[in-house]
Amino acid sequence: MAVFCALADPTRRHLLDSLARHGPATVTELAARLPISRQAVAKHLAQLVEAGLVAAGAPAGRRVPYQLRPEPVRAALAWLSALANGWDERLDRLRAHLDAG
Repeated sequence: MAVFCALADPTRRHLLDSLARHGPATVTELAARLPISRQAVAKHLAQLVEAGLVAAGAPAGRRVPYQLRPEPVRAALAWLSALANGWDERLDRLRAHLDAG
C-alpha cells in the first residue's frame, strides 16, 4: 500500500504534520520549517501526492499550495484497527486455551 510506504519516512510524516497543523502551504513554506532543501521537500511531496495523502491546489503564479487529504489515512487506520482486532481475538482465545489447560 502506497500510503504505508509514504508514511514510513520521518520527513514525509513531518510534512503531513505541518500541513495538518498549519493548513495548506507551498514547497517554499514547508522547506522553511525543515532542515532540508526545497528540492528535497518537492520530492517528498511528490511521493505524498502519489500516495493520495496530499493534493496540489490551484497554482497562483508560481506558488502551488499543497493540502492534506485525510481520506487515505482514515482508510489505513480502519485497516490497522481491523488487523489489531483480529490479533486481540486470537490472543484472547490463546489465553482462554492456556487458562483451561
